Amino acid sequence: MDEAVAAGSAERTETATDVDDDTDDDTDGDGDAPPTRLQARSGRRAPGGGPGRGIRTRLARRPLGGVSEETRRAITEGPPRRMLVSVGGERTQIAVLEERTLVEHYVTHRHDTSYVGNIYLGRVQNVLPGMEAAFIDIGKGRNGVLYAGEVNYDEADLDGDLPRIEQTLKAGQSVLVQVTKDPMGTKGARLTQHLSIAGRYCVLAPGDGMLGISRKLTDEERERLRGILKAIKPEAYGLIVRTAAEGATKEQLEADVARLVRIWEQVRARADEAKTLDTIYTEPDLVIRVIRDVFGPEYSQLVVDSEELAGQVRDYLADVSPEFVDRVGVHTGDDRIFDAYEVTNQIRRALEKKVWLRSGGYLIVEKTEAMWVIDVNTGKFVGERNLEETVLRNNIEAAPEIARQLRLRDMGGIIVIDFVDMLVPANRDEVLKRFRRELARDKTKSRVMEISKLGLVQMTRKNVSQGLQESFTTKCDVCEGRGSQIIDDLLV
Repeated sequence: MDEAVAAGSAERTETATDVDDDTDDDTDGDGDAPPTRLQARSGRRAPGGGPGRGIRTRLARRPLGGVSEETRRAITEGPPRRMLVSVGGERTQIAVLEERTLVEHYVTHRHDTSYVGNIYLGRVQNVLPGMEAAFIDIGKGRNGVLYAGEVNYDEADLDGDLPRIEQTLKAGQSVLVQVTKDPMGTKGARLTQHLSIAGRYCVLAPGDGMLGISRKLTDEERERLRGILKAIKPEAYGLIVRTAAEGATKEQLEADVARLVRIWEQVRARADEAKTLDTIYTEPDLVIRVIRDVFGPEYSQLVVDSEELAGQVRDYLADVSPEFVDRVGVHTGDDRIFDAYEVTNQIRRALEKKVWLRSGGYLIVEKTEAMWVIDVNTGKFVGERNLEETVLRNNIEAAPEIARQLRLRDMGGIIVIDFVDMLVPANRDEVLKRFRRELARDKTKSRVMEISKLGLVQMTRKNVSQGLQESFTTKCDVCEGRGSQIIDDLLV
């Protein structure tokens, strides 16, 4: 924060298993804290369908109902969107543009595959009662961790309190688990026994009677979908309806559910015949997965720089959303697709600490071991009338840019935002309202606290896989920090 401002103004947030991050089924915290047995007792699904023994599910934690019309407009409206897919020698990258501005970036390395959504027949290595967790070998080198709240307890064990995890899991035991979070740093993959399969419009939860609908849909649309789903939901399966189902017909939803049931039957058949450490189900590759989860009617174009991949994308869309097939095109220019749309330069800028605002203010974005920190500064912006108005305008401009940086850099975990201090409570409310409105367009689950008197906003954002910084920088051998000196090679 600028010292002059400080002196003048006192002091100064649907892949499978939680795939659709905007559904009723919510998760507290930053995605790193393990669910406890108390959380399992108060909110986890019981096997065989629905919550066990009259327990209220996690759906009761937050108010039911869809978003307001204003929030829905913030999600669906905005500049025209375009998706670009670049297939390189070492990595495949996907960029989402609003007009010419990069807002989201996905990357998969040829030798660094994501496991999120995959199902494995793992082996229990050891159980730690004090951590209420078990370490599971899934055949990927590092053991994954399965917390007590993610264990699928047997109905016979539910006569009283849930059994302790060491009473349910034993070393050497084979268990069917699904990855909910990739390994990061020294942490292994996060696992769950509450399995689910993601489709274009729905997420199928075998052995569960729940019915969830995305909260990013309006009440009217939710009621329409609820009526359809009650008629098509298969027995012994739960369904979560994704935001992409907005406007979907009964026939489209029926076909999506039937496809998911077929996939699950194949998974179950493989599991019956599998050996320990076998892979039972694998999520589609990055491009198909992102198109399934993200691409929708708000996108005017999907441009691919590979004719072969474009054909695969058209085949997939022809099966699930035929109306979007004609939006797929192939980049034919001499320049690389990311250079032609100025994406490469925007990725470089997204790796820098300083982010300039149009008025002359700027953000400082830094990552520490424990959290992300974003500092808002007035910089060259001096305003016109008085300090409070200047600070308000600067913070209002910073709010949407911060939301964009969260999506672009894929920040996860704990995030602290230091807005320039505002004295008037109504101004703080206005800035927070604008920030939350912009954050509604983020498909990754987040939680935002109220802005404090010091201008601090504390929030958490779900951390599923590596972000932009981890993908394009290397660890410094001297200071154990992060460096980006070989970015030109990495962007190829």
